[in-house]
Amino acid sequence: MSEPLPGMGLFAPHTPVEPRPSSVVILYRRAHSGVEVFWVKRERALTFAGGFQAFPGGKLDKDDHEVPVQGAQGEEAALRSAAARELFEEAGVLVAEGASALSPETLEEGRAALLAGTAKWSEWLVRHALSLRAEDLKPAGRWVTPPAIPVRFDTRFYLVELPEGAAASIIPGELTEGAWIRPEDALSRWSDGTALLHPPAQHALQVLSEFTDEADARAKLCTPPYCPGFVAQRIEFQRGVRVVALETPTLPPATHTNAYVLGTGDLLIVDPGSADVKQYAKLLSLVAGLKAEGARPVAVVLTHHHGDHVGGAFAVKERLGIPLWCHARTADRLDFTVERLLEDGEVLNLDGPMVQRWHVLHTPGHARGHLCLVDSRSKAAIVGDMVASVGSIVIDPPEGNMVEYLSQLKRLRDWPVTTLYPAHGSPVPDGPGKLNEYLRHRAQREALILEAVPASGATLAEVVATAYADTPPLLHPVAERSALASLEKLVAEGRVREESFTWFRVGVG
Repeated sequence: MSEPLPGMGLFAPHTPVEPRPSSVVILYRRAHSGVEVFWVKRERALTFAGGFQAFPGGKLDKDDHEVPVQGAQGEEAALRSAAARELFEEAGVLVAEGASALSPETLEEGRAALLAGTAKWSEWLVRHALSLRAEDLKPAGRWVTPPAIPVRFDTRFYLVELPEGAAASIIPGELTEGAWIRPEDALSRWSDGTALLHPPAQHALQVLSEFTDEADARAKLCTPPYCPGFVAQRIEFQRGVRVVALETPTLPPATHTNAYVLGTGDLLIVDPGSADVKQYAKLLSLVAGLKAEGARPVAVVLTHHHGDHVGGAFAVKERLGIPLWCHARTADRLDFTVERLLEDGEVLNLDGPMVQRWHVLHTPGHARGHLCLVDSRSKAAIVGDMVASVGSIVIDPPEGNMVEYLSQLKRLRDWPVTTLYPAHGSPVPDGPGKLNEYLRHRAQREALILEAVPASGATLAEVVATAYADTPPLLHPVAERSALASLEKLVAEGRVREESFTWFRVGVG
């Protein structure tokens, strides 16, 4: 992404999408040392929470309203129906009166039919004389996806103890893993960065790691901290990597720039990009809460100089009384003081309960002073505008350089990194896969651009009209910038020449 290009006009304020009703089941069983929970891993390509660890669940279906539930009415009944259905489909555990009378073969056939869409949940329950009871699906909290996320859910959580004789398993598809795990071990993986968690799952695991009895667990599950209006105010996908999405004037379809707060004691505040006090106040509120718990802000760090990354930098550093750090090529584009110039190869050490060491990588291409930070322990990377999980990255000459950008994509891939934390959109669990995807896409686009340059010559607009025929014309002014960067690369390689703003294919008769 990038700051808006000249002539693009003002962007309308962000309007959050309406959250869709959904249900999730926290399935647990008793073990010698407490309890174990059944967690699943969502397939990486899924739009929502791809690659994250979660619990069985999904959105409310129209048919869920047709299922009677003893002890519940209306939406409460439908949400419990959805919870029971999703638990059966995703984990193979049927929580219904009469379920123990069904053979394993009947359960397997029913589960497969529901997943394939060849059976209706309401009719299948009636056919096998099964009924749902509200008491079997005990309320365990409510969470609403934050407004910045393009796909949102209003989710009811239910706590279910594994029925006697039942066994949990997944069918590969939307889920790639399913296993029983002690909550303490799950939290260790979250702490190490090998398991990404959204706030509801993190909270549930923390509660169940201290399990004494079901009533106590449910009370704690239903009262999470820092969650006004059921919306999480603390989002920490892995320990010591917190994100606050700030609304900024960035290129659509993105609407926000992610500010990151790194560390478990010493804190770095990365890319406070909004100049709107209502936006950066959210970031300051998080930092104030962490300070009250003993944390210490050390510095504001900028990945690069674009306005949607630096808008609130001066205000945040002044409010917190801390210095600002960035690369020299970022500093010379700012109109306020920078206290420290960061260079490639430096390591930023953050003390705390879990020490972090962030390697500084100078990654020009999108911007001359662009930096990435890579955690030495988990290999997670704060990548600014190197990649995005919503929208695309613009390479805008002369600030942008396609040769450098592609080189730095390869460098990140080969570090190697794990999870990518971009400035725009959600985390990318498969960092190398995403970087390879970007490299393939740029190579494919470059081939189209080269093909669009005839020996007789073409203007930039003519090249874009052909090479970006799959892109809406409204976005062609943006596409022109990256196309120009590719043409400059082709000129440097001797495959294209430029004369009077016209480009000619070399070596074509």
